[in-house]
Amino acid sequence: LPGLHVFAIAFALEVSVGKTNTVMALNNSNVLLPCTFTTCTGFQDLVFTWYFNSTELIYHGKIKNKASEPTLIWHNPRVEFVGSTTKKDNNISIVLNNVEFSDAGKYTCHVKNPKERNAQHNATIFLTVVHKMVETDNTVTLIIVGVVGGLIGLLILFMLIKRVVLFIIKKTQDGKKECLVSSSGNDNTENGLAGSKAEQKAPPKA
Repeated sequence: LPGLHVFAIAFALEVSVGKTNTVMALNNSNVLLPCTFTTCTGFQDLVFTWYFNSTELIYHGKIKNKASEPTLIWHNPRVEFVGSTTKKDNNISIVLNNVEFSDAGKYTCHVKNPKERNAQHNATIFLTVVHKMVETDNTVTLIIVGVVGGLIGLLILFMLIKRVVLFIIKKTQDGKKECLVSSSGNDNTENGLAGSKAEQKAPPKA
């Protein structure tokens, strides 16, 4: 159906900012804002834009085809393009230089592909600017990992001891059974012989 065909084409274009959509940057540093796109049908005269807080344009570029790198249309002086579209990944990442606290917010990577009937897609990344990077205290995590590891080790040791004890008990019981069977056999034989002698009659006298 025509409607389903258009629907499939519209969703052939995908834009991603990576596994996580949050980035933390130190004040006065440079920060990478990653973005890649994929398309099943290829692209022609593709246009991509970066927005700050949905409305402020900070980078605008155009890519003729897969064999060419993006052409700059406009950009904020502090924004630098660091991606590449002639390699395996269609990378349209940017770097924001000399980050300030006012730069904290939402950054949207938007892509429009005329070859896919002007299909459009975007992805968002959130930037946090801090005065000082806080070191993560992993002490609690290490303690938890150590306790869990110790419990697992004790459980394994307990299972091994249990198996050894059960094995020894089984061997001991098997040994007792053999002794009982052997003793029972000997007693019956002796009783039988004794009984035989006792029941023998003296030969009749002539």
